[in-house]
Amino acid sequence: MTRKVTTRKSTEERRAEAEALHETIAEQIEALRDSETWTRFLAFAQAFHRYSLGNLLLIFAQSPEATHVAGYRTWQSLNRQVRKGERGIRIFGGRDIRETVENEQTGEEEEQRRVRFFPVSVFDMSQTDLIDPEAGDPSNIAHQLTGDDPAGILDAVVDYLTGTGWTVERESIPGAANGYTTTDDSRRVVIDADLSPAQAAKTALHEAAHVILHADEDHAEYVEHRGIKETEAESVAYIVAGILGLDTSAYSVGYVAGWSKCDADTVKATAANVLRTAHALADAITTDSPAPVAA
Repeated sequence: MTRKVTTRKSTEERRAEAEALHETIAEQIEALRDSETWTRFLAFAQAFHRYSLGNLLLIFAQSPEATHVAGYRTWQSLNRQVRKGERGIRIFGGRDIRETVENEQTGEEEEQRRVRFFPVSVFDMSQTDLIDPEAGDPSNIAHQLTGDDPAGILDAVVDYLTGTGWTVERESIPGAANGYTTTDDSRRVVIDADLSPAQAAKTALHEAAHVILHADEDHAEYVEHRGIKETEAESVAYIVAGILGLDTSAYSVGYVAGWSKCDADTVKATAANVLRTAHALADAITTDSPAPVAA
């Protein structure tokens, strides 16, 4: 029997609440933008290179749960040390070189500049530890949820996903990632085995949103626009969890802020996709509570 969350809210009530929750997360992100927490995170985020699409595809293929990727020395400058024995993510680095060549038309020697590409290793933040914990962690703007999942959201999402042909697995995931959805043909959703029940429920909603919204998209499209995709998935999770009585704002607001660059307009621009998906997911995992019988 498929497990579902029992609710007394009508479809119309759920839709109205979804719209209100979407507006709320945009408002909370606007408030975060003026805080010292965001200022510190922004300085942290600006230390990372903008990788080419080719390198992004290489990173995602080797480490689909990667969030922030940098070289060994860059991590040290950010108060983080790559752990001994960690295997690097191989991408291509470029370096400008100058060489003297003969101009075929004039026969004169000219200096020419070109870019030489070579393989380098980078590491995800999950492969590092803080060097000085007392200095704080500027990347920490999404706080893990604690507590239970009294409504049974996780079970309902698992049954929904398996019913649509996906496999849901609980595995230990190193580092900060709570889960991921595969983008090949394996149709797997992985949720970290060490999460609290509340965090696992929220993560399941997030991954289910990826399945609905992004599983059939071109892989390169997903990777190139990952900020928008993550903003959409977490917004769906926040909305559906809120409808079912689980407040995920301690985690979701910081997560959406990070991927949307704290731009409330980006969040608002995703409203059509997010609300459509939130409605579909909420309808799929809930069942109406029978009306009370009069005495």
